[in-house]
Amino acid sequence: MNLQLIELYVFILAGFVGFFVITKVPALLHTPLMSATNAISAISLVGSLVLAGATDRGTLSAVLGFLAVTCATINVVGGFIITDRMLRMFKREGGPKGRAR
Repeated sequence: MNLQLIELYVFILAGFVGFFVITKVPALLHTPLMSATNAISAISLVGSLVLAGATDRGTLSAVLGFLAVTCATINVVGGFIITDRMLRMFKREGGPKGRAR
């Protein structure tokens, strides 16, 4: 079997598994899940930086690497902003009671 066909098959299966796993997550766990996906996006950001910095692969790879860096950076920053907003909803005004400041 062709290696590219196997890679495509694994990619499609991973997409289906990811979709079904994410849809089964309860609403209470969305904030920790968002933080975990931000970490995964940060890993893809490192990979896209490597691709964008490769000089021996041509102009197309540099352009696609730049687009990947841009998209991954927007994803990571936006995810952390949303996570921060969600966590601020659970903070008490004035801090916890009964503690000396």
